[in-house]
Amino acid sequence: QVHGIVRRSSSFNTGRIEHLYKNPQAHIEGNMKLHYGDLTDSTCLVKIINEVKPSEIYNLGAQSHVKISFDLAEYTADVDGVGTLRLLDAIKTCGLIDSVKFYQASTSELFGKVQEIPQKETTPFYPRSPYGAAKLYAYWIVVNFREAYNLFAVNGILFNHESPRRGANFVTRKISRSVAKIHLGQLDCFSLGNLDAKRDWGHARDYVEAMWLMLQTDEPEDFVIATGEVHSVREFVEKSFKHIGKTIVWEGKNENEVGRCKETGKIHVTVNHKYYRPTEVDFLQGDCTKARQKLNWKPRVTFDELVREMVDADVELMRNNPNA
Repeated sequence: QVHGIVRRSSSFNTGRIEHLYKNPQAHIEGNMKLHYGDLTDSTCLVKIINEVKPSEIYNLGAQSHVKISFDLAEYTADVDGVGTLRLLDAIKTCGLIDSVKFYQASTSELFGKVQEIPQKETTPFYPRSPYGAAKLYAYWIVVNFREAYNLFAVNGILFNHESPRRGANFVTRKISRSVAKIHLGQLDCFSLGNLDAKRDWGHARDYVEAMWLMLQTDEPEDFVIATGEVHSVREFVEKSFKHIGKTIVWEGKNENEVGRCKETGKIHVTVNHKYYRPTEVDFLQGDCTKARQKLNWKPRVTFDELVREMVDADVELMRNNPNA
Protein backbone atom coordinates (compact mmCIF):
# COMPACT_ATOMS: atom_id res chain seq x y z
CA GLN A 1 0.00 0.00 0.00
CA VAL A 2 1.37 3.39 -1.01
CA HIS A 3 0.56 6.67 0.70
CA GLY A 4 1.51 9.98 -0.88
CA ILE A 5 1.41 13.64 -0.03
CA VAL A 6 -0.23 16.01 -2.50
CA ARG A 7 0.03 19.78 -2.25
CA ARG A 8 -3.20 21.72 -2.26
CA SER A 9 -3.69 23.52 -5.55
CA SER A 10 -6.63 25.31 -7.16
CA SER A 11 -6.13 23.10 -10.22
CA PHE A 12 -5.58 19.33 -10.35
CA ASN A 13 -1.84 18.66 -9.99
CA THR A 14 -2.06 14.86 -10.20
CA GLY A 15 -1.40 14.49 -13.95
CA ARG A 16 1.64 12.26 -13.55
CA ILE A 17 -0.07 9.79 -11.20
CA GLU A 18 -3.58 9.64 -12.68
CA HIS A 19 -2.94 6.15 -14.11
CA LEU A 20 -2.46 4.90 -10.53
CA TYR A 21 -6.01 5.73 -9.44
CA LYS A 22 -8.49 2.87 -9.20
CA ASN A 23 -10.83 5.10 -11.20
CA PRO A 24 -8.83 7.89 -12.92
CA GLN A 25 -11.96 9.66 -14.18
CA ALA A 26 -13.39 10.03 -10.69
CA HIS A 27 -10.00 10.30 -8.92
CA ILE A 28 -10.97 7.34 -6.73
CA GLU A 29 -8.01 5.80 -4.91
CA GLY A 30 -7.15 2.11 -4.71
CA ASN A 31 -3.84 0.96 -3.20
CA MET A 32 -2.56 4.52 -3.47
CA LYS A 33 -3.89 6.84 -0.76
CA LEU A 34 -3.24 10.57 -1.03
CA HIS A 35 -3.09 13.02 1.85
CA TYR A 36 -3.04 16.81 1.63
CA GLY A 37 0.24 18.04 3.02
CA ASP A 38 3.34 20.11 2.45
CA LEU A 39 7.02 19.86 3.35
CA THR A 40 6.85 23.40 4.75
CA ASP A 41 4.16 22.36 7.29
CA SER A 42 5.59 20.24 10.11
CA THR A 43 2.19 19.77 11.83
CA CYS A 44 0.67 18.01 8.84
CA LEU A 45 3.75 15.79 8.43
CA VAL A 46 3.49 14.62 12.04
CA LYS A 47 -0.25 14.03 11.60
CA ILE A 48 0.14 12.00 8.38
CA ILE A 49 3.10 9.92 9.59
CA ASN A 50 1.34 9.21 12.91
CA GLU A 51 -1.83 8.11 11.11
CA VAL A 52 -0.18 6.00 8.39
CA LYS A 53 2.73 4.60 10.45
CA PRO A 54 4.69 3.74 7.29
CA SER A 55 7.41 1.10 7.14
CA GLU A 56 9.31 3.02 4.42
CA ILE A 57 9.40 6.74 3.63
CA TYR A 58 10.80 8.04 0.33
CA ASN A 59 11.41 11.78 0.43
CA LEU A 60 11.22 12.72 -3.26
CA GLY A 61 9.56 16.07 -2.56
CA ALA A 62 11.53 19.13 -3.63
CA GLN A 63 11.67 22.30 -5.63
CA SER A 64 13.92 20.40 -7.98
CA HIS A 65 14.60 22.80 -10.85
CA VAL A 66 18.20 24.02 -10.57
CA LYS A 67 17.80 27.18 -12.68
CA ILE A 68 14.58 28.19 -10.89
CA SER A 69 16.28 27.73 -7.52
CA PHE A 70 18.27 30.90 -8.23
CA ASP A 71 14.95 32.81 -8.41
CA LEU A 72 13.28 30.92 -5.54
CA ALA A 73 16.32 30.49 -3.30
CA GLU A 74 14.61 30.87 0.09
CA TYR A 75 11.67 28.64 -0.86
CA THR A 76 14.07 26.00 -2.22
CA ALA A 77 16.01 26.04 1.07
CA ASP A 78 12.78 25.71 3.06
CA VAL A 79 11.39 22.76 1.08
CA ASP A 80 14.54 20.89 0.06
CA GLY A 81 16.65 21.53 3.15
CA VAL A 82 14.46 22.20 6.19
CA GLY A 83 11.65 20.08 4.67
CA THR A 84 13.87 17.02 5.05
CA LEU A 85 14.54 17.92 8.70
CA ARG A 86 10.77 18.28 9.29
CA LEU A 87 10.20 14.75 7.97
CA LEU A 88 12.99 13.29 10.10
CA ASP A 89 11.70 15.15 13.17
CA ALA A 90 8.19 13.85 12.47
CA ILE A 91 9.52 10.27 12.44
CA LYS A 92 11.16 10.94 15.82
CA THR A 93 8.09 12.68 17.27
CA CYS A 94 5.87 9.73 16.24
CA GLY A 95 8.22 7.24 17.94
CA LEU A 96 9.02 5.43 14.68
CA ILE A 97 12.82 5.68 14.78
CA ASP A 98 13.18 1.91 15.24
CA SER A 99 10.55 0.79 12.74
CA VAL A 100 10.79 3.09 9.70
CA LYS A 101 13.33 3.13 6.86
CA PHE A 102 13.95 6.55 5.32
CA TYR A 103 15.18 7.30 1.81
CA GLN A 104 16.45 10.80 0.97
CA ALA A 105 16.63 11.89 -2.65
CA SER A 106 20.11 13.37 -2.78
CA THR A 107 21.50 14.56 -6.09
CA SER A 108 24.55 14.71 -8.34
CA GLU A 109 24.18 18.52 -8.06
CA LEU A 110 25.93 18.12 -4.70
CA PHE A 111 29.14 17.59 -6.70
CA GLY A 112 28.56 20.76 -8.75
CA LYS A 113 32.04 22.06 -9.57
CA VAL A 114 33.43 18.56 -9.63
CA GLN A 115 36.48 17.78 -7.53
CA GLU A 116 37.24 14.48 -9.25
CA ILE A 117 36.07 12.51 -12.30
CA PRO A 118 34.05 10.33 -12.07
CA GLN A 119 32.17 11.20 -8.88
CA LYS A 120 31.61 8.54 -6.23
CA GLU A 121 30.42 8.37 -2.61
CA THR A 122 33.72 9.76 -1.26
CA THR A 123 34.04 12.67 -3.72
CA PRO A 124 34.00 16.07 -1.94
CA PHE A 125 30.85 18.15 -2.52
CA TYR A 126 30.89 21.59 -4.14
CA PRO A 127 27.29 22.65 -4.92
CA ARG A 128 26.82 25.44 -7.46
CA SER A 129 23.20 26.49 -6.92
CA PRO A 130 20.71 27.23 -4.13
CA TYR A 131 19.19 23.84 -5.01
CA GLY A 132 22.52 22.06 -4.54
CA ALA A 133 23.21 23.93 -1.29
CA ALA A 134 19.77 23.07 0.13
CA LYS A 135 20.25 19.42 -0.82
CA LEU A 136 23.65 19.50 0.90
CA TYR A 137 21.97 20.43 4.21
CA ALA A 138 19.44 17.62 3.65
CA TYR A 139 22.24 15.13 2.96
CA TRP A 140 24.08 15.92 6.18
CA ILE A 141 20.97 16.08 8.39
CA VAL A 142 20.10 12.56 7.17
CA VAL A 143 23.61 11.38 8.10
CA ASN A 144 23.22 13.10 11.48
CA PHE A 145 19.91 11.38 12.30
CA ARG A 146 21.40 8.05 11.24
CA GLU A 147 24.39 8.49 13.54
CA ALA A 148 22.64 10.28 16.43
CA TYR A 149 19.47 8.16 16.69
CA ASN A 150 20.38 4.97 14.82
CA LEU A 151 17.61 5.66 12.29
CA PHE A 152 17.75 3.54 9.12
CA ALA A 153 18.24 6.52 6.81
CA VAL A 154 20.05 6.59 3.47
CA ASN A 155 21.00 9.14 0.84
CA GLY A 156 20.61 8.07 -2.77
CA ILE A 157 22.97 10.34 -4.70
CA LEU A 158 21.16 9.97 -8.01
CA PHE A 159 22.51 11.41 -11.22
CA ASN A 160 20.05 12.83 -13.77
CA HIS A 161 17.19 10.42 -14.37
CA GLU A 162 14.61 11.08 -17.04
CA SER A 163 11.40 9.63 -18.50
CA PRO A 164 8.32 10.77 -20.42
CA ARG A 165 6.96 12.02 -17.06
CA ARG A 166 9.76 14.55 -16.60
CA GLY A 167 8.54 18.13 -15.99
CA ALA A 168 8.07 20.18 -19.15
CA ASN A 169 10.66 22.86 -18.24
CA PHE A 170 13.54 20.42 -17.69
CA VAL A 171 15.94 20.40 -20.64
CA THR A 172 15.45 16.76 -21.71
CA ARG A 173 11.67 17.01 -21.74
CA LYS A 174 11.79 20.46 -23.33
CA ILE A 175 13.79 18.90 -26.18
CA SER A 176 11.54 15.84 -26.61
CA ARG A 177 8.36 17.97 -26.49
CA SER A 178 9.71 20.51 -28.98
CA VAL A 179 11.03 17.86 -31.38
CA ALA A 180 7.63 16.14 -31.27
CA LYS A 181 5.86 19.41 -32.08
CA ILE A 182 8.28 20.14 -34.93
CA HIS A 183 7.70 16.62 -36.29
CA LEU A 184 3.92 17.22 -36.28
CA GLY A 185 4.22 20.70 -37.82
CA GLN A 186 3.04 22.44 -34.63
CA LEU A 187 6.32 24.32 -34.02
CA ASP A 188 9.27 25.61 -36.05
CA CYS A 189 11.93 26.47 -33.53
CA PHE A 190 12.81 26.38 -29.80
CA SER A 191 15.51 27.89 -27.57
CA LEU A 192 17.96 26.28 -25.15
CA GLY A 193 20.73 27.44 -22.81
CA ASN A 194 24.16 25.83 -22.51
CA LEU A 195 24.38 23.21 -25.27
CA ASP A 196 27.72 21.90 -24.01
CA ALA A 197 26.65 20.99 -20.45
CA LYS A 198 27.45 17.29 -20.04
CA ARG A 199 25.37 14.95 -17.90
CA ASP A 200 25.15 11.32 -16.89
CA TRP A 201 21.56 10.56 -17.95
CA GLY A 202 19.67 7.42 -16.93
CA HIS A 203 16.06 6.24 -16.91
CA ALA A 204 13.92 7.01 -13.86
CA ARG A 205 12.52 3.45 -13.85
CA ASP A 206 15.99 1.98 -13.27
CA TYR A 207 16.80 4.57 -10.61
CA VAL A 208 13.59 4.03 -8.61
CA GLU A 209 14.48 0.34 -8.40
CA ALA A 210 17.83 1.42 -6.91
CA MET A 211 16.02 3.57 -4.31
CA TRP A 212 13.95 0.57 -3.24
CA LEU A 213 17.02 -1.71 -3.11
CA MET A 214 18.76 0.73 -0.74
CA LEU A 215 15.98 0.24 1.81
CA GLN A 216 16.08 -3.57 1.51
CA THR A 217 19.65 -3.84 2.84
CA ASP A 218 20.61 -4.75 6.40
CA GLU A 219 22.73 -1.67 7.06
CA PRO A 220 21.89 1.91 5.98
CA GLU A 221 24.48 3.27 3.53
CA ASP A 222 24.62 6.08 0.97
CA PHE A 223 24.94 5.18 -2.71
CA VAL A 224 25.75 6.93 -5.98
CA ILE A 225 23.39 5.83 -8.75
CA ALA A 226 24.53 6.59 -12.31
CA THR A 227 25.20 5.06 -15.71
CA GLY A 228 28.84 6.14 -15.94
CA GLU A 229 28.16 7.51 -19.45
CA VAL A 230 28.30 11.21 -20.30
CA HIS A 231 26.36 13.01 -23.03
CA SER A 232 25.96 16.70 -23.85
CA VAL A 233 22.69 18.63 -24.24
CA ARG A 234 23.78 19.06 -27.87
CA GLU A 235 23.91 15.28 -28.29
CA PHE A 236 20.45 14.87 -26.75
CA VAL A 237 19.15 17.36 -29.35
CA GLU A 238 20.87 15.57 -32.24
CA LYS A 239 19.61 12.11 -31.25
CA SER A 240 16.06 13.39 -30.71
CA PHE A 241 15.93 14.92 -34.18
CA LYS A 242 17.61 11.86 -35.71
CA HIS A 243 14.74 9.76 -34.36
CA ILE A 244 12.23 11.77 -36.44
CA GLY A 245 14.49 11.67 -39.52
CA LYS A 246 16.16 15.08 -39.27
CA THR A 247 19.89 15.80 -39.17
CA ILE A 248 20.89 18.88 -37.17
CA VAL A 249 23.90 20.89 -38.35
CA TRP A 250 25.30 23.51 -35.95
CA GLU A 251 26.31 26.97 -37.16
CA GLY A 252 27.70 30.02 -35.35
CA LYS A 253 29.25 30.40 -31.91
CA ASN A 254 28.04 30.80 -28.32
CA GLU A 255 24.77 32.77 -28.10
CA ASN A 256 24.61 33.09 -31.88
CA GLU A 257 24.73 29.35 -32.44
CA VAL A 258 21.79 27.73 -34.24
CA GLY A 259 20.79 24.19 -35.11
CA ARG A 260 19.71 23.89 -38.74
CA CYS A 261 17.97 20.94 -40.38
CA LYS A 262 20.29 19.54 -43.03
CA GLU A 263 17.36 18.17 -45.07
CA THR A 264 15.14 21.30 -45.16
CA GLY A 265 17.51 24.17 -44.29
CA LYS A 266 15.16 25.35 -41.52
CA ILE A 267 16.54 26.59 -38.19
CA HIS A 268 14.99 24.49 -35.40
CA VAL A 269 17.23 25.36 -32.40
CA THR A 270 18.53 28.69 -31.09
CA VAL A 271 20.46 29.65 -27.95
CA ASN A 272 19.02 32.10 -25.42
CA HIS A 273 21.13 33.50 -22.58
CA LYS A 274 18.12 33.59 -20.23
CA TYR A 275 18.38 29.81 -19.91
CA TYR A 276 21.99 29.98 -18.66
CA ARG A 277 22.64 29.52 -14.93
CA PRO A 278 24.56 32.19 -12.92
CA THR A 279 26.97 29.40 -11.90
CA GLU A 280 27.14 26.43 -14.24
CA VAL A 281 27.73 22.74 -13.60
CA ASP A 282 29.68 21.73 -16.69
CA PHE A 283 30.31 18.03 -16.26
CA LEU A 284 28.78 15.24 -14.19
CA GLN A 285 29.77 11.59 -14.44
CA GLY A 286 28.89 9.06 -11.77
CA ASP A 287 30.72 5.95 -10.60
CA CYS A 288 28.16 3.43 -9.26
CA THR A 289 30.65 0.65 -8.50
CA LYS A 290 29.43 0.44 -4.88
CA ALA A 291 25.79 0.01 -5.98
CA ARG A 292 26.78 -2.65 -8.50
CA GLN A 293 28.68 -4.58 -5.84
CA LYS A 294 26.46 -4.15 -2.78
CA LEU A 295 22.96 -3.79 -4.31
CA ASN A 296 23.59 -5.86 -7.43
CA TRP A 297 22.12 -2.88 -9.33
CA LYS A 298 22.95 -1.79 -12.83
CA PRO A 299 21.16 0.47 -15.35
CA ARG A 300 19.21 -1.36 -18.04
CA VAL A 301 17.93 1.42 -20.31
CA THR A 302 20.53 2.89 -22.69
CA PHE A 303 20.83 6.58 -23.52
CA ASP A 304 19.54 5.98 -27.08
CA GLU A 305 16.53 4.01 -25.77
CA LEU A 306 15.74 6.79 -23.29
CA VAL A 307 15.79 9.48 -26.00
CA ARG A 308 13.61 7.41 -28.33
CA GLU A 309 11.09 6.62 -25.59
CA MET A 310 10.74 10.29 -24.61
CA VAL A 311 10.34 11.50 -28.21
CA ASP A 312 7.83 8.76 -29.06
CA ALA A 313 5.77 9.51 -25.94
CA ASP A 314 5.67 13.24 -26.77
CA VAL A 315 4.78 12.64 -30.43
CA GLU A 316 1.81 10.61 -29.17
CA LEU A 317 0.92 13.27 -26.60
CA MET A 318 1.11 16.21 -29.03
CA ARG A 319 -0.81 14.30 -31.69
CA ASN A 320 -3.70 13.82 -29.27
CA ASN A 321 -3.42 17.21 -27.60
CA PRO A 322 -1.37 19.88 -29.44
CA ASN A 323 -1.72 22.27 -26.47
CA ALA A 324 -0.27 19.80 -23.95
